[in-house]
Amino acid sequence: PGSPRAVPEPPREVPGSPRAVPGSPRAVSDAELRELSEQLLAADSNRAGPGQLELNLQGSGSGTERLFSYVSPELLARPTFSRLLALLDNYEPRTGQDETETAEEQQEQREFLDAALDTPVLALLERFVLSKGRAVLSPWCPHGVPMCPPGSPLVPTELPQCPPSVPTVCRASPRVPPVSPQCPPSVHPWTGFPDVLSLQFRWDGHSKPRGSLLVGSSPEFDLALFTLCFLARPDSQCHVSLGGEAATIQTYTWDKQRLVASAYPLTP
Repeated sequence: PGSPRAVPEPPREVPGSPRAVPGSPRAVSDAELRELSEQLLAADSNRAGPGQLELNLQGSGSGTERLFSYVSPELLARPTFSRLLALLDNYEPRTGQDETETAEEQQEQREFLDAALDTPVLALLERFVLSKGRAVLSPWCPHGVPMCPPGSPLVPTELPQCPPSVPTVCRASPRVPPVSPQCPPSVHPWTGFPDVLSLQFRWDGHSKPRGSLLVGSSPEFDLALFTLCFLARPDSQCHVSLGGEAATIQTYTWDKQRLVASAYPLTP
């Protein structure tokens, strides 16, 4: 067997950014977050292209039509999209309810993660995280393990189940509701880099006064960007750059554990 991989040197400080402290998420500077987020976007070959999405922005009232008036079947047939769609009926939507996974659901989870990890976007993020070594990974490794084993996948081979005592809010529930975006009324085709939309909607009989999402990006891009921010800026705002435009991702841990309570783009 080869010798263990050496722990990379701590990153150098970037002028104007928080001090990079080994063993702390701040070992990733704000400048690195902006640079890597642009690199992830450039690597996102699966994101929607011109003509593949049409948005129906219904203004700030109580619109009843769906946000996406058209989505290209070819886009939804791509491996990460189709495998993500297969997960939509796997989860209990009500918080505080225990979930029971079937073997079929576990297989669907593995297939989605395998497809995502096989993309340039997740490969790029994995190389970055492993290059940081102890500086980024140690806060999220089990107690007593100084560093996650070299070469370990960035994400587990299965989506972890919430402990029975933890409400299902600890993971984002995939939803495809009709929405009423707080934007000027219009219908227009998708033409460029991911947009961040602020919206209000009803789902399963319940109103959500405010939500947000990235439009046009691939599942693997969202997974990579939110994972980056969860590792580098847990429980805080993570300032990134998308197509030359500043964006902010907010993440929360579940009860200060290595569980994602929430991750989403902030809107004005």
